[in-house]
Amino acid sequence: MAAHYQIEGGTAAEISASVETGVRIGALTASAALPPVRNLAGQLAVSPATVAKAYQALRQRGLVETAGRNGTRIRPRPPVAASRSALRLPPVASGVLDLASGEPDHRLLPAFGPHLAALAHSAGASVGYGDAGVLPELVDLASRRLAADGVPTDSITVTSGALDGIERLLTAHLRPGDPVGVEDPGWANLLDLVAALGFQPVGVPVDDDGPTPAGVRAALASGVRALVLTSRAQNPTGAAVTADRAAILRELLGARPDLLLIEDDHAAELAPMPLHSLAGVTRSWAFVRSASKPYGPDLRLAVLAGDEATVARVAGRMRVGAGWVSTLLQRLAIGLWRDPEVAAQVTSARESYQRRREALREALARRGLTAYGRSGINVWLPVSDEIRTVTGLRDAGYAVAPGSLYRLATGPAVRITISPLGDADIEPLADALLRATGIGAPTPFGA
Repeated sequence: MAAHYQIEGGTAAEISASVETGVRIGALTASAALPPVRNLAGQLAVSPATVAKAYQALRQRGLVETAGRNGTRIRPRPPVAASRSALRLPPVASGVLDLASGEPDHRLLPAFGPHLAALAHSAGASVGYGDAGVLPELVDLASRRLAADGVPTDSITVTSGALDGIERLLTAHLRPGDPVGVEDPGWANLLDLVAALGFQPVGVPVDDDGPTPAGVRAALASGVRALVLTSRAQNPTGAAVTADRAAILRELLGARPDLLLIEDDHAAELAPMPLHSLAGVTRSWAFVRSASKPYGPDLRLAVLAGDEATVARVAGRMRVGAGWVSTLLQRLAIGLWRDPEVAAQVTSARESYQRRREALREALARRGLTAYGRSGINVWLPVSDEIRTVTGLRDAGYAVAPGSLYRLATGPAVRITISPLGDADIEPLADALLRATGIGAPTPFGA
């Protein structure tokens, strides 16, 4: 597609705007290669420095990435794309089973209807601007739930989901160009966000027990200003920080008290293992727990605990911008947290996810394939050739996510969301994965 779109402009700003337009209208698609700097400079009759400056601006805004000898390419999910996801699936009628989206199993989510009905009867007058904010009742419940997991709860606020909280934390502490430690492989949305905010991602390798000590040590030595890690149910690998790993990481991070440490506990009650938090090991820290995975993606609410200064920055910035997270959503979350039937549903969902993850991993192991996924709703399978695997599975009726969306320097892999799988799907899927992966020696993640 890139070859058929004519980039225009006589200044760096005009050239970067032209590229953005190409992305927005779909003429420059994900991973499309841009012309080499000197070639485009010759076509536009401008200096190479002008084109280089345009490409630099596009990189800082997260629209393009440098792919080494492959030149400059459009990012898989640039922030101005008309369709943000590179993984839009064909209609259900096509017969392709969606194992790519990362959605929780909607059959296992609690019903909002009864709680919304109760809320309609009890809400009373609408909340005005002067009364809005974080509900004390929610803070009290959240504090007790976090304290039970060993997370300090001196200061708490609420954001519109985990990624919203992480964005506010990063922008409150860092400036564009600052290096940020991110898990590799890691959450695709976070990698997109870091690029869009103009920060420099520094990959931290992950194994089953979370970020590796060597990877964290190297990131700290490189001068990262912030580190974002996942406590458990890491996306895409299912890694979970163990007690031993947490002790090692606490010692390493304790030597960098100036570091902003952000922990993402998005799975919360869905995780089948206890939490081993690193909260409080640095002066500036935050622990973010989303409600989306256990209760539903449309419940755009996350609890954010942290040191007083960090929480005050997030809450203050929200107050002069978005204002607050709707008290209707806050009251809905309170109702769900208090409902013993909902708690039982979440427990049942956790057990169901664990059973399906283990069944798929065991089926793959019987076929000589090593997959990872100690927790969460995904299985990570290293492969020798991502394109071949994704294409082969698509032909067999399965859509999986290419690992390129989730990794910086780790080897090729695919992410398989187990939410849509029934018991009868496991063995046929394992057979299809064996055929699609072909022969080769994939590199285990964390190696």
